[in-house]
Amino acid sequence: MYLASDNTGPIHPQIMEALAEANQGYALPYGNDPYTARAITAIRELFEAPQAEIFFVPTGTSGNALALSTLCQPYESVLCTAAAHIHEDECGAPEFYGVGKTYLVGEGDLMDPDALGALITDLNEGGVHSAQPGAVSITSVTERGQLYELDRIESLATIAHAAGLPLHLDGARFANACAALEVSAAEMTWQSGVDVVTFGGTKAGCMGVEAVIFFNPDRARGFAARRKRAGHLFSKNRFLAAQMLGFVRNDLWLQLGAAANARGQYLAEALCMDARIQWPYAPRANMLFPKLPRSVLQGLGAAGVAFNHWGNRDHGAPDEMLLTRFVCDWSVPYEELDKFLAVLKAS
Repeated sequence: MYLASDNTGPIHPQIMEALAEANQGYALPYGNDPYTARAITAIRELFEAPQAEIFFVPTGTSGNALALSTLCQPYESVLCTAAAHIHEDECGAPEFYGVGKTYLVGEGDLMDPDALGALITDLNEGGVHSAQPGAVSITSVTERGQLYELDRIESLATIAHAAGLPLHLDGARFANACAALEVSAAEMTWQSGVDVVTFGGTKAGCMGVEAVIFFNPDRARGFAARRKRAGHLFSKNRFLAAQMLGFVRNDLWLQLGAAANARGQYLAEALCMDARIQWPYAPRANMLFPKLPRSVLQGLGAAGVAFNHWGNRDHGAPDEMLLTRFVCDWSVPYEELDKFLAVLKAS
């Protein structure tokens, strides 16, 4: 039973079909192929942004890091939350590609507008002795399964823009966020003040592709060269573009996000009936973050359940509560979820 990550799931058949279609014959390399042109057009239509500059990369880390390094000078910083993927899980990739450093806004996984404004003021007062603010980055779905409501995005964008800072959205689970909030891609991004989004396909059913979308083409200046220098410009770029074509065609991206969310909420409803479980974060999409007793986690592990947790699972008081993560992808059978729930009940 695989509930550790939506990276563990298979590629959706329609994505495979799109790849097979692109695998016929020859095409020019480095994005000069018809598949890339068609994918760019399709994404512009999806986001209602005909002037947007769009680039394909193979991973979310490369998309985030290259986007932020394009937005920031080497002496500038990215302002993000303590739980942000760019801070916790990308091995310093933004700094590696040219960002000065990351500054943490508050302690939670949802950025507070007041805390952002206060930090910007503090950094500006530091003058040349501080890494100057260069960009603000948020994530939805967040790394604790939370969602940015549109009014919060708008508030953060207003504060960032007043300070001359662009707002970047890490959209590794963008499809899940839009499906959960029932909003369009445009509403989630530029209509709420987002300047750049890393539109994730990998966790949502693709083999491995993200689209970095700059809604103001002027902000994209230098990205293409950075992508090449970083080794992330695919020669056979058509196979990245083909995935995106299959992903956005007939709103498959949104259907897959909704399917993963439905499985996550099915699991959450059942878990909420278990009195042993605590919920520090409300389950809103496909990632659940309950706290369970160590003894229960030991039972799940012994039964072969793949999941993530914080703290030592093997040593300590049996009743100590440990933060745990269960993630549902679009394809996990409900029968597997029922099997997991039976194992949990017996643990």
